[in-house]
Amino acid sequence: MVKDFYIRNMVCDRCIKVLKNEIEAQGLVLKEVVLGRVQLDIQDDSELEKLKNIIESNGFELIATAEDKLTEQVKIHLIKILGDLPIGLKENLSDHLAEQLHQDYSKISKVFSHNEGITLEKYFIKLKIEKVKELIQTEEKNFTEISLLLDYNHINHLSRQFKAETGLSLSQYKAEQKKDRNPLDQII
Repeated sequence: MVKDFYIRNMVCDRCIKVLKNEIEAQGLVLKEVVLGRVQLDIQDDSELEKLKNIIESNGFELIATAEDKLTEQVKIHLIKILGDLPIGLKENLSDHLAEQLHQDYSKISKVFSHNEGITLEKYFIKLKIEKVKELIQTEEKNFTEISLLLDYNHINHLSRQFKAETGLSLSQYKAEQKKDRNPLDQII
């Protein structure tokens, strides 16, 4: 029987590759694997146990509830937004998420905050700050260019958020050559 399994902590293409390779190595019939979801043709309980072992041994988790699924979809969508710079949202984030997830934004926001203990907006800021750290470390863009890529109206706005999140100014962070980035699946 073809079934979708929703998975927590899949945040990049490497996650997809790891699960794809391990699922195929176990002889399971893989139909599709995308961020946050695996579709398999599962025939019996032993195959389901194999899948659970693969998921858990690689640091992922099966998602059981609709609320957890929605929360993970929000995280994946926000990570995708930051993966394609410059951020090119044509509407505000709340309208964009409501449209993409086919849910009322108030429900999305309420479920996310309840599950994660942080507002969706604050989570997105934390993701953006991690992206700023990455861009600073690559040394390809200056601060103004970074702020424009991440859709800040002014570099001062980015500077204030960065300092509030890290305790350092952008210049201090760059000068200290810090490498203290947080894995995206552990941001909260």
